[in-house]
Amino acid sequence: MNAAFVAGGISPLETAESLRAELDRWKISADVHGGYGLALVSVWVGLVVWCDGDRFWWRTGWDDRRERFTYAWHPAIEPARAARRVAFRYRDLRDAPPPSEPIA
Repeated sequence: MNAAFVAGGISPLETAESLRAELDRWKISADVHGGYGLALVSVWVGLVVWCDGDRFWWRTGWDDRRERFTYAWHPAIEPARAARRVAFRYRDLRDAPPPSEPIA
């Protein structure tokens, strides 16, 4: 069996492309990059979705108490529902004020 494929026979790149297509329905542009058994869907600054062919996962915030990032995940067999959740995160990031002032 090819290492690029998971047990179900769908590669991370194929599942990432399915997410990208669903994000396009939300009018959200994204790029897909694959390699080393993973695929990345680059959506926005601070919003990258990883895919291993089985699930999607992305950062949702920071846990001050544990001093680490928090993540959300969704099964890769539901790219439309995952795209909806990613679209909500995208909206939150777009609506948030910039973390610092631009340098003139």
